[in-house]
Amino acid sequence: MEIALSQVRGGSYPFAHQGLLVSGMRQHMYCVNSWLSSPSKKQIRLLLHQEYYSNVRPSCLKVLSCSKKGTSVLEARAIEEIYDALVEHVLPVITTLNQPKTKYIIGLAGPPGAGKSTLAAEVVRRLNMISPQKDEIAAVLPMDGFHLYRSQLDGMEDPNEAHARRGAPWTFNPGLLLKCLHSLRTQGSVFAPSFDHGVGDPVENDVYIGLQHKIVIVEGNYLFLEEGIWKEVCSMFDEKWFIDIDLNTSMQRVLHRHIATGKENDVAKWRVDYNDRPNGELIMKSKQKADLIIKSVDFRS
Repeated sequence: MEIALSQVRGGSYPFAHQGLLVSGMRQHMYCVNSWLSSPSKKQIRLLLHQEYYSNVRPSCLKVLSCSKKGTSVLEARAIEEIYDALVEHVLPVITTLNQPKTKYIIGLAGPPGAGKSTLAAEVVRRLNMISPQKDEIAAVLPMDGFHLYRSQLDGMEDPNEAHARRGAPWTFNPGLLLKCLHSLRTQGSVFAPSFDHGVGDPVENDVYIGLQHKIVIVEGNYLFLEEGIWKEVCSMFDEKWFIDIDLNTSMQRVLHRHIATGKENDVAKWRVDYNDRPNGELIMKSKQKADLIIKSVDFRS
């Protein structure tokens, strides 16, 4: 397993001064070329019960050179290695969340077609699989459920433009998302909307995040924007991850997605050029707000 982490800031970000546990021994990662093998499922289960491990974050990552202030970069040859690294990074946090309502909320952003939903779902699945707890300890909260309803788009000044640009920041309800995140912080549980792609509208109270869910990954396009209410949304995250992908690659994925849902080729291409690419370009600018940049890896790798 070979994974590279480029640490950009030697300060307080979790990846900079983290502890590593190998065969029951705690080591500090100050050496830039130390490689560690990924712990087994049994070892990870044991880690969750180690009292001294509560303030330590493990990693199988290699620290490389610095490139940009304030951000770490995670790279790997295969997507499985990315999943493993992220799970190992998050696991120790769970032991620090001792209060019933406490949550560790991770924001995961990236342009359309970057693989946000896939990555979030798989990291959560693996966290729940290796947890010794009976209940699930992690959950995904998709931003898709916070789309405005089609009826709300109909009521806008230019309904045709609103529907054509659906997916742009102003076609979402960031205020509702912010309220949802506040509820998670203060109450420890919340019902949130999902999105029915068949109907084309949100489904109210379809996603439940409970007290048992200590790790919540919120995934969506505009989580790190600095405009209006989005800025407040961005401030709600304990950690911010961004999937960095070549925009042409992500747009090809989006094009194939449009065609797969029944759109004609010409219509799909127009949709990408008129809406998805401008949205993607805007989202890529928010990459600078991330704590961790995850270099995109083909899911087939």
